[in-house]
Amino acid sequence: MSKLIHKDEAYFIVGLCMEVHNTLGKGFSEAVYAEALEIELKQNGVPYKKEVKFKIKYKDTLLKKSYCADLVIDDKIILELKAVEAIHSNHVKQTLNYLAVSGLKLGLIINFGEDRLAYKRVVL
Repeated sequence: MSKLIHKDEAYFIVGLCMEVHNTLGKGFSEAVYAEALEIELKQNGVPYKKEVKFKIKYKDTLLKKSYCADLVIDDKIILELKAVEAIHSNHVKQTLNYLAVSGLKLGLIINFGEDRLAYKRVVL
């Protein structure tokens, strides 16, 4: 069995997301969940950055377009927040692109839009 990347950190982050979902329930916008999650991150001393832009390089040229990740936890984990019916393959592709341009190895897609919190680990 292979070792999970950032296992403990990811587990802790998912727990904080569960706290947010258990408190608010489903039905709010992504922005509401993001704000509530930031409160949990701060209260638990978790270093993070929000709306982190990643430049995209094509051959030797930086493109004008960039990717913007919802949250980056401790410069290790990209957190992509959703408030939709279900996590779809396009969310996974989006997160894989974020990982590719950032150089990070782990992304977590967190969906607050379902009856129970749903999440998916995405590893590059």
